[in-house]
Amino acid sequence: MSARVVAVYSAKGGVGKTTLSVNLAWASAALSRRRTLLWDLDPQGGASYLLRQPEAGRQLRSRIVDKEDLRGFVLPSEIERLSVLSADPSLRHLDRDFHELGKRRRLAKVTADIAHDYDRVIIDCPPGLTDISEQILHAADLVVVPVIPSALSQRSLEAINEHLNRKKGAEVVIAPVFSMVDRRRQLHRQAVEKNPMWPIIPMSSAFERMSEERAPIGKLLPASSPPMKAVADLWRRIEKILVAA
Repeated sequence: MSARVVAVYSAKGGVGKTTLSVNLAWASAALSRRRTLLWDLDPQGGASYLLRQPEAGRQLRSRIVDKEDLRGFVLPSEIERLSVLSADPSLRHLDRDFHELGKRRRLAKVTADIAHDYDRVIIDCPPGLTDISEQILHAADLVVVPVIPSALSQRSLEAINEHLNRKKGAEVVIAPVFSMVDRRRQLHRQAVEKNPMWPIIPMSSAFERMSEERAPIGKLLPASSPPMKAVADLWRRIEKILVAA
């Protein structure tokens, strides 16, 4: 069976996308014991940094556009069963290349080629509604969208859904997740009450520690901690969707 592809994506930055990508990749490898690839497609390289991976070089952009083999850029992480395809600065221009190329499934084909050795591929996507976002819709089986309980962040989810509805042929499940939830705030509580079925990732200083320790949450906290329970619960939900697909 080919790998299932999960894209962690948002039209808006600053919503916890990268930390969520790293934690889901860790959960896939450590909790589900899946052979997992984390692909850092965000040119900022946050996921690569958190997992202590070096920059991939400056050839990824051209290799993706030319549909060349990327497996030589994949490196094992310090976590068993988890490998990483790091970002590099050339990815900043990938959106323009996709626009000029005009082939909406190029990323899907490249992803399928590199996924043969894995059970799960987690993609940390760059933010924004761009040509890359259209490529992602064709490449992923599931798109996880972190949403802060605020009007602007939830508006970005509406924009993603509108974008998806305009794109014929893109069939993908969109899974919103409340991110950075602080139940002490009335607006956060109200947003959660309106969408009681959405998974919740709580606000916690532990997620900020990830940047300092350069490690996923599962390496920093015990399984009984609320942040760890939230990540594990979210991953179980994702696994159910992927297995049923």
